[in-house]
Amino acid sequence: MSDGKPAQPGDQPLKVRLDKWLWAARFFKTRSLAKQAIEGGKVHFDGARCKVSKEVSVGALLRIRRGQQQMTVEVMALSDQRGPASVASHLYRETEASLLQREQEAANRRAANAGAKQPGGRPHKRDRRLIHRFKNRYREE
Repeated sequence: MSDGKPAQPGDQPLKVRLDKWLWAARFFKTRSLAKQAIEGGKVHFDGARCKVSKEVSVGALLRIRRGQQQMTVEVMALSDQRGPASVASHLYRETEASLLQREQEAANRRAANAGAKQPGGRPHKRDRRLIHRFKNRYREE
């Protein structure tokens, strides 16, 4: 806290930057990754793109995209310190529509990959030779 008093366990900061909150809520591993996501348009604050220094408020809706996953969460509490995942999960609440949509997309991905054969591991010596021979054949022409 900046007012000179020691922080109490139940205290919440009055103002928290968006990148710091995303890091504290464990959406991103580092503040730098959170910053890159915000600047890249992967995070929307109340339906609009925002800056890294945007101050988060309780009740705000955030739409966060990480890879193929998109979440819409409501800010329930503020924190500028990263803690355990059990504490971080109390900082936000995912909307019902977002939860259903993520489950549906996961089911669609599982169905699409159901018939695909997974690679057996790293290629053996013979496999590598065939790969190199194939690549070099088209490189020389």
